[in-house]
Amino acid sequence: MPIFQRTPRRVWVLLLAALSMSVMTSGVGAQDKPPLKILVGFPPGGSADVLARMVADALKDDFGPIVVDNKPGAGGRIALNMTKAAKPDGQTVIILPSGPMVLFPHVYKKLDYDAVKDFTPISQIARFQFGVVSGPASNVKTVAEMVAKAKTDPNSASYGTPGAGTLPHFMGVLMEQSAGINLNHIPFQGGAPANTALLGGHIGYKFDVVSETAEMHRAGKVRIIAVTGNQRDLQVPEVPTLRESGVNMDATAWFAMYGPAGLRGETLARLEKAMMKIARDPATRDKMVKLGYEVIGSNSGDLAAAQRADLARWEKPIKATGVQLD
Repeated sequence: MPIFQRTPRRVWVLLLAALSMSVMTSGVGAQDKPPLKILVGFPPGGSADVLARMVADALKDDFGPIVVDNKPGAGGRIALNMTKAAKPDGQTVIILPSGPMVLFPHVYKKLDYDAVKDFTPISQIARFQFGVVSGPASNVKTVAEMVAKAKTDPNSASYGTPGAGTLPHFMGVLMEQSAGINLNHIPFQGGAPANTALLGGHIGYKFDVVSETAEMHRAGKVRIIAVTGNQRDLQVPEVPTLRESGVNMDATAWFAMYGPAGLRGETLARLEKAMMKIARDPATRDKMVKLGYEVIGSNSGDLAAAQRADLARWEKPIKATGVQLD
């Protein structure tokens, strides 16, 4: 007789009950620790979102399920405040561009977070630079032409940005100070309207992320006349830097991962180590380079130092404008 037929029914009931309890206990244990949440303060499909999902995919082997949670609005401040309020248990982090951490403290009269005290730096993920973009209205092919034209015809030197207080706005301010010219800032409600105005000949220039403009540059619709970093961009290697063009300026932006204040010890070390591992992974590096990023993968201390340096770098040009937002 088969063994299962000889086993008393009462024993089978007890075995099944034990198995059910085991499954339930296992499920409860898995639910005790929720998946790692990566907050993004911008809509799906944007550069911050794309990078966050790339990071999430690369982290899944070490962290298991990861949720990318988009909380757009207020230039990323909604997601930042959610990060600020989170427990420092390593379960909630944010990936964001540098603007809210190095520009906003100088721009906003009352910022509802302290960019240094309220967050724990984890890793600087990648740097990127901007292009000085000349549109059909300017018909300018070099920075030297732009500077000369701005000095002789100030009304021609208008540049559009996604809005007052944004990084492109202050890229223009920094170039004004570095080149000794006056530029007319035209703020728009987002990057798309500024781009339409440039292509339509309503403004002469735009400062934009190189990866966002490279295709139009190659198609001849606009011309990137310089890049703002200290080295040429691999996407448009024929375009000189501003320093090569005679303007003593270099400025870049970056993406980084932060957690709430108080994140430390093994919890911080695990995230930090994982981000540095991503930066060394050839497949992930290749994806980031194709998006126009210089891959960094720094540790926590290096990110903190980069943030302090850029907070100091942008203070003077921002204060020179007198821009103060509510």
